[in-house]
Amino acid sequence: MKALEQAVEAPDDAQQSPCTSVGRLLASLGRVSMRRFSAALEPAGLKPRHLDALLALRAGPITQQGLAEAIRVDSVQLVGLLNDLETEALIERRRDQTDRRRHIVGIAPKGAARLAALDAAVAEIDAGLLAGLEASERILLRGLLLRVSQNADDEPAGEACPTA
Repeated sequence: MKALEQAVEAPDDAQQSPCTSVGRLLASLGRVSMRRFSAALEPAGLKPRHLDALLALRAGPITQQGLAEAIRVDSVQLVGLLNDLETEALIERRRDQTDRRRHIVGIAPKGAARLAALDAAVAEIDAGLLAGLEASERILLRGLLLRVSQNADDEPAGEACPTA
């Protein structure tokens, strides 16, 4: 909590400088986080977007369009992403029986197993990123980031991970 207390006590002009703007800090941390996720996923033959899709599918089958919205990619990018995952037998696609124009996407048993194996890697990345924070600060930061992310989009989309 010391870091939080110091941040609260910091003068307003220090908080508003370009070097410490929230957007710049989040962008910088996003780049660091993306590098760490990419490195952790590489041995599994996956990229961060593959992980996003598998996480979204963990909750259950969804339409291809619903998945695109959930992970915030356009339908052209999604097809390539799903082709990668289907080639590795991590997902299953089938025609929707009620509307043959739509596809339903679900996680395959191999995909669920691969995702379970990656849970530890994801936890390790979080631990590394948050190493300088106490447990209560981690909880506070996660809650604040969830609130910010829910209000950040100009065009809200579905969530890849259900908020708990």
